[in-house]
Amino acid sequence: MILEPIEKIKKISSENFIRSHMKPRLPIILENFADPESPAFEKWNYNYFRQIAGDHIVNIYGSELESLNRVASPPIAQTTFSEYLDLIESRPTEHRLFLFNLLSIKPDLKKDISYNDLTGGRILKWLPFMFFGGQGSVTRNHIDIDMSHVFITQFQGIKRIWLFPREQSDLLYKLPYNFHSLADIKNPDYTEFPGLLYVQGYEAVLHPGETLYIPSGWWHYIQYETEGYSVSVRALPASLLEKWNGFKNLVITKNFDQMMHRLFKETWFNYKGKKARLRGSRAARKHRSFQI
Repeated sequence: MILEPIEKIKKISSENFIRSHMKPRLPIILENFADPESPAFEKWNYNYFRQIAGDHIVNIYGSELESLNRVASPPIAQTTFSEYLDLIESRPTEHRLFLFNLLSIKPDLKKDISYNDLTGGRILKWLPFMFFGGQGSVTRNHIDIDMSHVFITQFQGIKRIWLFPREQSDLLYKLPYNFHSLADIKNPDYTEFPGLLYVQGYEAVLHPGETLYIPSGWWHYIQYETEGYSVSVRALPASLLEKWNGFKNLVITKNFDQMMHRLFKETWFNYKGKKARLRGSRAARKHRSFQI
């Protein structure tokens, strides 16, 4: 597996961003997508969050390696937001909050962030999500089901994010009817998953104030180098095909997979795993033949 560092840029026009990154689907780290003068950078911290929403009950998510047979991992516990913040401040932990929409619980917080929208007005500013994680927690390698473009801004801590184009789905052992990878790319077993030898992707190390642009349909594997949190906003895809794929994933593919899982349980997962391995081995042989 080869990972190249992602370019960082401080200033880019909307026209250049759309032409050089959105249309060709190339990731980039933007240093001023979230306006540095936004109140959030001075106002937000864990103590402030405890004051405004500390009693709110949150779902806790852990390691996803045990739930590869599901479209989304189920929560492993519930606690108060304040107790969760105490946990991640005190020690490393796999526990994280997934799609925790504090900005909807406390809508006034949305006013604390201003964006330099480079998409020509396609950013869904009304639909932000917050992601919290402890040091050492990870989010499995996956494609966002709705096929949106994603802009993820780091506010506290450091994240390391690996990105891979959708064209490498077979080499990554994508599970059929799912949106994540069968293989553990952090600790790759090249004997079991030889396709990983030929994967080429990008690595972003995201610091506070920086925003990673993740193009529509790209794989991303998120690792918390430290405890911290980020905010993501989305931009709808431009083409009708991308919009149809997002709708199909949400309404048809996801529900079909869940129905088959309920009916056939491990038999269904084993079938998907076999198909992923076959496709991955076939893709690996093809790449190997090119190198001979």
